[in-house]
Amino acid sequence: MDAVNDDAAASHPVPEGSFDGLLGAVGPRLKALRQGREATLAQVSASTGISISTLSRLESGQRRPTLELLLPLAHTYQVALDDLVAVPPTADPRVQPRPIVRYGMTFIPLTRRPGALKAYKIIIPPHTRTGEPEPQVHEGYDWFYVLSGQLRLLLGEHDLILTAGEVAEFDTRVPHWLGNPGPDPTEILALFGPQGERMHVRIRPRTESEG
Repeated sequence: MDAVNDDAAASHPVPEGSFDGLLGAVGPRLKALRQGREATLAQVSASTGISISTLSRLESGQRRPTLELLLPLAHTYQVALDDLVAVPPTADPRVQPRPIVRYGMTFIPLTRRPGALKAYKIIIPPHTRTGEPEPQVHEGYDWFYVLSGQLRLLLGEHDLILTAGEVAEFDTRVPHWLGNPGPDPTEILALFGPQGERMHVRIRPRTESEG
C-alpha cells in the first residue's frame, strides 16, 4: 500500500527578528528596568560587580550582552533571564490532524514535518478490501502496530492475520496488501518511511509453538 502524501501538513512559523535583533533590544530593556527601580548605575554596579562603564555600554548597545553579564543583572532586577532577552515563544507543538480517506480507509496524520518519517492512525472498516487482493510495491519501509481489530497482510508469499498488540515491518518493494477481514473496525498505528529508513521489527510467519 502506498504511503499517504500529506500535503496539508502544517508549517512551523518563523520567529520575527534575527538573533542580533534580540540582543540589540537588551540594552533599552536593561535601562528601563534600572530606571523603573530608580537605581543608579553606581548602585547596580555595587550589586552586580559589573563596572559602571560596562553597564553604561550595555544599556547603550555598545557592549554585546553575554550570559556572564546578564545572570547577575537578572538576579538584581528580580526577573527571569528570558525577560531580559525576550526570547520569542516556540511554535505551537500540537498537530492538527486532517483525516484523509483512501481505499475506504481513514488516515489520521500524527506528524507534520514534510519529507520525513510519517506517522498515521489508520481506521479500516469491517470487511474492507476483501475482494481479490492486488498487492502493490513502492520505495521505502512500512511499520504497523495493531491497536484493535484484525489486519490481514499479504506480503510476498505470506498471508497473515495480525491482531491487537502485533507488529509488522517490511520493505515496501516486496508486493504487499492490507485488508480487514473481521466484523469490527481495525485501528492501527502506522509509520511510513522513505527509501533507506528502517524500523526495528521484522515480519515473519508464526511458528506452531507460537500458536
